[in-house]
Amino acid sequence: MDGWRFIDDSGDFHLESPQATSGLYFPLVNEAGMISVVTPLLHGDVKTGQHTFLTLPVSVEDLHNTRSGRNFWVASEKHGAWSAAGNSARQTVQRFSPGEDAVSLDAGFLWQRLTRSWPASGLRAEITSFVPAARERVELMKVVLTNLGAETLELTPTAAIPIYGRSADNLRDHRHVTSLLQRVECRAAGVLVCPTLSFDERGHRPNRVTYAVLGVEGDGTRPAGFFPLVEDFIGEGGSLDWPAGVVDPVRQNSCVPAGTTCAGYEALGGIRFRDVSLVPGERRAYVILLAVLDETESAEALLETYASEAAFDAALERTRTHWNEKLSGLSFHSGEKQLDLWLRWVGLQPILRRLLGNSFLPYHDYGRGGRGWRDLWQDVLALLVMDRGQVDEQLWSSFAGVRLDGSNATIIGSRPGEFKADRNDIPRTWMDHGAWPFLTTRLYVDQSGDLDFLLREQVYFKDRFACRTREIDSEWEPAQGIVQRTVSGEVYSGSILEHLLVQHLTAFFNVGAHNMLRLEGGDWNDGMDMGARRGESVAFSAFYAGNLFELSGLVLKLGEKRGLYSIGLAAELLPLLDTVENGVDYTSPAAKQARLGEYFHTVRHTISGKKVSVRLVDLARDLRAKADSLSGQICAQEWIEGREGYAWFNGYYDDDGQRLEGDDPGGVRMTLTGQVFPLMCGLTSREQARAVARAVERNLHDPALGGPRLNTDLKEVRLNLGRFTGFAYGHKENGSMFSHMAVMYAYGLYRQGLAREGYRVLEEIYRHCVDFAACKIYPGIPEYMSDRGRGMYPYLTGSASWYLLTLLTQSYGLRGDLGDLILDPQLVREQFDGDGRAGVRTLFAGQTLEVTFINPKELDAGERQVGRALLDGKELTLDRPAGTTRIPRSMLAELDANVVHELVIELEEKAGARI
Repeated sequence: MDGWRFIDDSGDFHLESPQATSGLYFPLVNEAGMISVVTPLLHGDVKTGQHTFLTLPVSVEDLHNTRSGRNFWVASEKHGAWSAAGNSARQTVQRFSPGEDAVSLDAGFLWQRLTRSWPASGLRAEITSFVPAARERVELMKVVLTNLGAETLELTPTAAIPIYGRSADNLRDHRHVTSLLQRVECRAAGVLVCPTLSFDERGHRPNRVTYAVLGVEGDGTRPAGFFPLVEDFIGEGGSLDWPAGVVDPVRQNSCVPAGTTCAGYEALGGIRFRDVSLVPGERRAYVILLAVLDETESAEALLETYASEAAFDAALERTRTHWNEKLSGLSFHSGEKQLDLWLRWVGLQPILRRLLGNSFLPYHDYGRGGRGWRDLWQDVLALLVMDRGQVDEQLWSSFAGVRLDGSNATIIGSRPGEFKADRNDIPRTWMDHGAWPFLTTRLYVDQSGDLDFLLREQVYFKDRFACRTREIDSEWEPAQGIVQRTVSGEVYSGSILEHLLVQHLTAFFNVGAHNMLRLEGGDWNDGMDMGARRGESVAFSAFYAGNLFELSGLVLKLGEKRGLYSIGLAAELLPLLDTVENGVDYTSPAAKQARLGEYFHTVRHTISGKKVSVRLVDLARDLRAKADSLSGQICAQEWIEGREGYAWFNGYYDDDGQRLEGDDPGGVRMTLTGQVFPLMCGLTSREQARAVARAVERNLHDPALGGPRLNTDLKEVRLNLGRFTGFAYGHKENGSMFSHMAVMYAYGLYRQGLAREGYRVLEEIYRHCVDFAACKIYPGIPEYMSDRGRGMYPYLTGSASWYLLTLLTQSYGLRGDLGDLILDPQLVREQFDGDGRAGVRTLFAGQTLEVTFINPKELDAGERQVGRALLDGKELTLDRPAGTTRIPRSMLAELDANVVHELVIELEEKAGARI
């Protein structure tokens, strides 16, 4: 199977016969809230949220099941009816026959063009789709018909787009009843639908949203008439893929004029254009607008802005420029151009996740909108190195979702300070959620040097759930708002550092029988959701241990660089800083649990509002003691030596208190997650890291899937662990090649100095993703690979952020340290071009840096060090702590931020490296 190929230097790509591959779809979005999905057959949907779908909501299975898609019909008395989108019954039957239409796709950031030829007539249709990078919530389509034959073609063009116009909740619940609310009006350029009510049996509300399908000829000429209702267009016994309004000579002229209104039926954006006579070589263009309008917007204003071919083309060019500028903050130059362009598409994915969360694309049909807590913090990782936006404000506002019991709101709304306990109001706590904010905050502080961010104050989230959702606060009332209050009723706020302490201290004491952190409702693997009673996550115990260690050092740096002696913390928090006073036996799970229970009691409803002063050195010492205790126990207790000579870490205990990983009569039980976090967080020795890599290679690596599987086959449904064990092995969280954890595994290998092993993981993922015959996705990285190797859940995955972060900060070795730039490249030979050069463009200290590494002796990772560094041609005097090279932030801050600065790094052989 021939795959897509890049056709220019910006990342545009071309694919022949895209309709021959199932499940392909392309996102079209803007930052105003328009969200569209389009396939090679123009299926997909158009919406602005869960309750405002212009077209029929779809999941991935609907892409081949439904007839309800965008369509553009051409009727010819001589040749019959033909769909420019390929959506006719006749074309469906012919899809695998020798005489089928010739189809190709071209796409870029973020636009798609389909070219389809009608062999019988000589007609070619080009359909270009995009969502303008503007304030309007509209999708634009341009259809260009060109006569490539030798005879004049007499054609009748008709656009036909069913208008669903309501909440996705009504797809099966009250589908017909909600059609009775529809009020349909034919205007001069299209069909508008404005339901009377927003249907909700908990409380119906007046509807304020209008759904519109508008159309004009390329010169702005208005349509000849309209088909506003589905049943009139398809006719009795007809269908959307063979409608009477197109194929029946009697019904072809049954369209109605502007000014027609109707109500109570399923609506259609059916637009009949004037008959056209195309001589050989002649073309005719049509512009279609699909819009969701609020009460302040009008269809007329949209038409003034976009209703001509010239206006469409200008908007498309602005949109392409917009997305290319968005992606200009990070780009790579390696020995392979295809890789560099593929990485631009990976760079788009964190932006899409910021706009969509995990919702609204066909494979993400479990999403009802909103962004998940974990997703938020991980997506910001990539934005920190590629976006000049106010990331600090986004981080600061997000900390308002933390509860004082260490849990958090799990859904973040589109507006600052908008939080919900859960998508479905299920009281559940993911034990890993407290770990991610520190990871992202640390990256922000290292990139920016903004230690003062830790001192900024923010409120806490409060709702009816208490004690990490184990209990209900019966005293809480919605009237007091979703903020923590004091006994006097005032809103309480604490520093960002205090928020981080709350998350980590409560986690440290929240242990199970093996003194590992409790699994609760799940960790990163949402499928581990049946171990809340006695389950424990060793994997994320390692993550928290690493965080506690780094947080201890950051506290000392805060005191040193800001001249601070102490910091004020909520008085209720002091008992959790037990080495300061009233110590706890860390070897006793019961003692830890008791101390945590006492703390929960003090923050259950209100708190005193009093703050106590804690010396930073005492705070740092307490955090370090906790880090040492937890990491020491993991290394001593959870290290497994298998019977075949392989060794690795146990990652979990199930709800019966049994260790998950190890040897058993049926083979080896092993998880990748259990290995990743000890590696990432520095808990292992170099030899242990190598042993883990060997065990992963032996038990989890699958080259047919592009990397290591998430776990070995557990061979049973484990009701004492989680739903993932009920999934077919090799799918999603049960043993797939899950890109996110695989990339974090590569990150952990780099952190342990195993550069070649880390590179291999990244390289295999990339090679599989660009193998279209195997992966079957457009450029980018999917959430996981199925057991057949197909890329699943493309676009919306945290693995994109981690892939870029790993490549930039570990492989290319450009990372921050409290604002300074560290140069510590771990590039392997293969990452340099034929001239021994590799490069990256990135943002740092408010500057755009074009960084070039020169490796003339073809030295491998571990064999070399930075020899010289030249900034804009001037050699730098380098500070070299701990084997790395440092460029002070003060030097970069003096540069002109309006130009691109060249940083050339010459690599030389490290003394004794090849001995």
